[in-house]
Amino acid sequence: MVQNTPSNWKSRVRNFFLDLDARIDSSLFSSAKGIRELYERYSTFMDRFYVGRWKRWVFIEPLSEAATLGLGGLVVMLTLAIPAFRETADEDWLKKSDLAVSFLDRYGNPIGSRGIKHNDSIPLEDFPDVLIKATLATEDRRFYEHFGIDIAGTARALVTNAQAGGVRQGGSSITQQLAKNLFLSNERTIERKVNEAFLAVWLEWRLTKNEILKLYLDRAYMGGGTFGVDGAAHFYFNKSARDVTLAEAAMLAGLFKAPTKYAPHINLPAARARANVVLDNLVDAGFMTEGQVFGARRNPAFAVDRRDEASPNYYLDYAFDEMRKLVDTFPKSYTERVFVVRLAIDANVQKAAEDAIENQLRQFGRDYHATQAATVVSDLDGGIRAMVGGRDYGASQFNRATDAYRQPGSSFKPYVYTTALLNGFTPNSIVVDGPVCIGNWCPQNYGHSYSGSVTLTQAITRSINVVPVKLSIAIGQKEQPKAPNPAKLGRAKIVEVARRFGLKAPLPDTPSLPIGSDEVTVLEHAVAYATFPNRGKAVTPHSVLEVRTGAGDPVWRWDRDGPKPRQAIPASVAADMAGMMSHVVSEGTARRAALDGIPTAGKTGTTNAYRDAWFVGYTGNFTCAVWYGNDDYSPTNRMTGGSLPAQTWHDIMVAAHQGVEVREIPGIGMGQKLPPQPVAAQANAAPKVLETKPGPPPVLTKRGADVLVRVEKLLDDAARTATKSTSNDANAAKPASSTSALAFPQNYAEENANASAPRKN
Repeated sequence: MVQNTPSNWKSRVRNFFLDLDARIDSSLFSSAKGIRELYERYSTFMDRFYVGRWKRWVFIEPLSEAATLGLGGLVVMLTLAIPAFRETADEDWLKKSDLAVSFLDRYGNPIGSRGIKHNDSIPLEDFPDVLIKATLATEDRRFYEHFGIDIAGTARALVTNAQAGGVRQGGSSITQQLAKNLFLSNERTIERKVNEAFLAVWLEWRLTKNEILKLYLDRAYMGGGTFGVDGAAHFYFNKSARDVTLAEAAMLAGLFKAPTKYAPHINLPAARARANVVLDNLVDAGFMTEGQVFGARRNPAFAVDRRDEASPNYYLDYAFDEMRKLVDTFPKSYTERVFVVRLAIDANVQKAAEDAIENQLRQFGRDYHATQAATVVSDLDGGIRAMVGGRDYGASQFNRATDAYRQPGSSFKPYVYTTALLNGFTPNSIVVDGPVCIGNWCPQNYGHSYSGSVTLTQAITRSINVVPVKLSIAIGQKEQPKAPNPAKLGRAKIVEVARRFGLKAPLPDTPSLPIGSDEVTVLEHAVAYATFPNRGKAVTPHSVLEVRTGAGDPVWRWDRDGPKPRQAIPASVAADMAGMMSHVVSEGTARRAALDGIPTAGKTGTTNAYRDAWFVGYTGNFTCAVWYGNDDYSPTNRMTGGSLPAQTWHDIMVAAHQGVEVREIPGIGMGQKLPPQPVAAQANAAPKVLETKPGPPPVLTKRGADVLVRVEKLLDDAARTATKSTSNDANAAKPASSTSALAFPQNYAEENANASAPRKN
């Protein structure tokens, strides 16, 4: 028997590993040999397809590059398509925009409607053939041929626009326009166009061509607050879309491009000119002959005269947006889409607000270089009684009351003073009005002068800028006595208090925040001030009071289902602030806003370079904010918050309080009668803004007023020429200046005596 010696054991282990190594080497060699043989066979096979010389560069390489680029493009397209397809994630996507809402005012009177009248919807086959042809000829001639995107039409539009140097022709197909109406906004961005294209292809895959066309005819905005061709036919012609003539069909088809610009109740000549273009398109597309459209050219359509049917369109747009958000809160099982909604609007106050703004801009807008204004009147529970989002809804549907963020200037200061009162200050606390710097920013009062020691009441009355900045520092020091940057802590507390009032604007942290450099909306600013007369309770702005179905069944009520008031600040602080702000009206920068026998408080605001002028004030019944300025942020001609805004506020609130039981404001009482001005004082005092330049009477139309203004200017020029030619005559008459110095408010110096030179008043 052989014994296992150590040498034998080591030999066996060595032999095992040598054998394993040999097997691995043999396997690798065999595998490599097999792969090489396979590759040689593959190469031999592929050599049969080899293309060399010019054929390779003409055919093979381009195809190879195209495949590579196509794969990369497919990845990019899928990446771009993700945001678009997120819009379709809602299974109920087809019903997102099909609300039909009839609006009533607070007293139950019909005032307008918004949305799709799908309860009166007409089947596609019932639309007149001329209306369908006019729409296709003008909007998308190859609608039944493309896959959602008209490549040829888009290319043609690009060439036409490039040659014209601007947008002359649209390249969007009907499907793309429907995608925008259903899922997207009207903003002109590349992202929106990309999403629109993907959604158009998705719609073509989900719906038939006739379904897409039917939805387009029902969902498109047609001007005058109407959606869909049937609603437009009723509004413009008092008839169903089933009964429109060729001339009327051409006018309706012309509205798709620019419903506001070509709305016949606003600009009938432009609507007829556009209808004539539609008739040309019918002939060019081969849908009709020149002889067939000749009668429509000779006898153009007449629209119903609705100039006297003033509709609060800015308000209704806001209410419809609120209603759409409200419907989203209803249970998913709720399928009703037709509603009758009672709003908080008061038609008399709404008309007074519109008239006040129009009258002021008509008379003094040119002198002040101001072209736009906005206002919101609210109940103390947040119900919006009136809203004006601009001077002319027909010219611009942009709602400056809800969507425009503008610097509030000194009208933001009440939030600062409220924060100060919450942190131990009182209306009689003394603050030194003197130099102060935060970093390299040093706010200064108008004229680089200071008032020394003043109370908080005096500071807000005079609209001093240094004091709110010093208060922000003091508030921060109370929060953290040894903080390295107390001003920043103080501003954070101010923003926190403003949020409690209901401001949802971004309010970024800047050193000039305490004097109103951050932007707010007119709506939020107006309703936030309701916290003061509400004994410190903040409320939510709203327009909807009650929602019922089309059959009259109750669905929702604000007093039962809406958010309740919340205690934002103590009632004592609200009363102290009301007392302080009343001095702004009685003896400060807003004396033109004073109401006879009605307690009033508020704050003016004028921003840097006079770009924005505000007055926000309240009584025991209502709160109201008024803003004047220009859409392009250009400066006005030294307009202050104490001029047109305060006067407009006064005129609106006088109308709002007609027949209303006047309530007191906690901290003020019931107000008092304005003392009559002595005759001698009246003779020496500068007249009010309304008295400086009579202007055209309110009964004139806007066009008539413009004509009179031009005539006045021509007469002024003629008078100046006559004066120059008779300069040697000592008794020669002096021409009247087209911009009277008295047109500026008497209290201009008072409002700006403490304005911040670098940022705000």
